[in-house]
Amino acid sequence: MKVLLIEDDDAIAGPLVDGLARYRMSVHRVSTGAAGLAELTTRHAEMVLLDLGLPDMDGIEVCRRLRRTDDTPLIMLTARGDEDDRVRGLELGADDYLAKPFSVRELVARMRAVGRRQANIERAATRVVRLGPLEIDRRTREARLHGVVLPLAPKEYDLLLRLAADPGTVVRRRDIMESVWTPHVFRRGKTLDFHVAALRRKLGDAAWIENRRGVGFRLVVPQA
Repeated sequence: MKVLLIEDDDAIAGPLVDGLARYRMSVHRVSTGAAGLAELTTRHAEMVLLDLGLPDMDGIEVCRRLRRTDDTPLIMLTARGDEDDRVRGLELGADDYLAKPFSVRELVARMRAVGRRQANIERAATRVVRLGPLEIDRRTREARLHGVVLPLAPKEYDLLLRLAADPGTVVRRRDIMESVWTPHVFRRGKTLDFHVAALRRKLGDAAWIENRRGVGFRLVVPQA
């Protein structure tokens, strides 16, 4: 796995690079948010490890800018205990977070879990899914409604693709969390509901996504 590590602390970055190398991972490390964003425009990475406490800009802002153009799997590394910061990062498109201090073994397990979820999402549907006027192309990671591309954030697209994998069927909240996010993150909070609401707005009609209270959601074509 090719990994981009955005971490300014040498005492953390050095052992981390060496530890991941033992798991046959190739790690390129930069120490600022600006350098990390620049690297992703020229260098392919299969995973990004992002420290939230960077010297030039907040890691949350790095995540925000990255997700405007890139959907590389991303894990936040943070010493912060504030749940709001973690949830903000996850809502912006981070795939998981890991609080410092942590072991390399735990980090590798999280990275592999994120990789498996991404693979499951990609296998969940054929290349193009069509549901009435809605078309989802997993090759380009684009969704079109009446031929117009929807401006979906990465997690909004993943959520839509998960629901479209079996349209008309209620998908349990837990199943959505496990396939789109990390399940341990969302024991509290309204992140899933936040993304459903945002997706409904972009679809232009809340009837696209039905809520079965206490159970889950299903994707349906609204009745004319």
